[in-house]
Amino acid sequence: MTLHNFDPATFLRDHWQQQPLLIRQAFPGWVNPLEPDELAGLAGEAGVEARLITGGTGTWAVEHGPIAAKRFSRLGNKDWTLLVQAVDHQVPDVAALIAPFRFIPNWRIDDVMVSYAADGGGVGPHFDQYDVFLVQGSGKRRWRIGQRCDDATPLLPHADLRLLAEFQATEEWLLEPGDVLYLPPGVAHDGVAVGDDCMTYSIGFRAPSRHELIGLWVDEILSGLTEDDRYADPGLAAQPNPGEIIPDALARLQAMVIGAVADRTGFADWFGRHTTERKYPEVDWRPEAPASAHEVRQALAEGAALERNPASRFAFVEQGERQDGSAVLLFVDGQRHACTGLVADLARQLCASDLVEIAPALASSEAAVALMTTLINEGSIAFAAEDDDRD
Repeated sequence: MTLHNFDPATFLRDHWQQQPLLIRQAFPGWVNPLEPDELAGLAGEAGVEARLITGGTGTWAVEHGPIAAKRFSRLGNKDWTLLVQAVDHQVPDVAALIAPFRFIPNWRIDDVMVSYAADGGGVGPHFDQYDVFLVQGSGKRRWRIGQRCDDATPLLPHADLRLLAEFQATEEWLLEPGDVLYLPPGVAHDGVAVGDDCMTYSIGFRAPSRHELIGLWVDEILSGLTEDDRYADPGLAAQPNPGEIIPDALARLQAMVIGAVADRTGFADWFGRHTTERKYPEVDWRPEAPASAHEVRQALAEGAALERNPASRFAFVEQGERQDGSAVLLFVDGQRHACTGLVADLARQLCASDLVEIAPALASSEAAVALMTTLINEGSIAFAAEDDDRD
């Protein structure tokens, strides 16, 4: 699946995090990858994040999943929307929608949310703090976009929805199946279904806040510090006024803090583990019986391919001062794996594609077999032919 009428380099230069872009017929010959009944079925499962939004201006109501099938029969045919998060973790054909957008780094990708709306259904005028590609799957949806928003933008009081107190539409489009609308963070928008069976696939991207990064990184630093690591000032000289905190003392104190926070190697290690933590661990690919190194070696020798769990997150950081490619740190589902040589190449492969053809020669590498055995037993990968044991 590829995007038509679209150039990634031009998009990144002119639109990414800058301005909206409408791509008409981005997917010619589009086939909707999910039926409405299938989406409703997912919304009824425990462990799946789903919301049902009904009403309109002044009457918005939100129900959280699981949502029983009989609830939908009482909704009528107007003014309601079903939202289901991380459908790409459950449905391979939905996960395939992410591939055309892989020109954005994997660590930035969040998930694919799918919405189904009856005529007039929507979630109200709002803005998001992340980038999103909105793929029209079936039916039609009218999108209006408006002003730029931030944390100071007034919102209506609501326990579950961030609805704008004022919305000033500046542009409007009617999207049909195969059309795609990109919206950068902070752009006010409102999407309303026009007619029945309106389905939209929202490919969302993560953007950690400064508050989150500093808070969690400092927590990590604190976990490794002891009470013995204290301020010291040998060679202290008497000062005219003992009430003054002199510049020299301030510089030493600040250096204690900055020295810890500015640890680039430590930050890379922490962020790799943090950003690959699973958001939805319920998609469990762990085998019923742990795989042995012998079984993995045999499958590799036979040319078996590896497939990533769609709920797992993979990333790597090059190691070494020259970053000569000889070593990487591989991060998978919040765990760090140091890799060198052939295993470093394997780590890069695992991060680059959802389906990886493994060279049979890797079967003779104890380190490669050990890594793959670990990832299989943790449910992060599986041999592509082993479909029966997955949840």
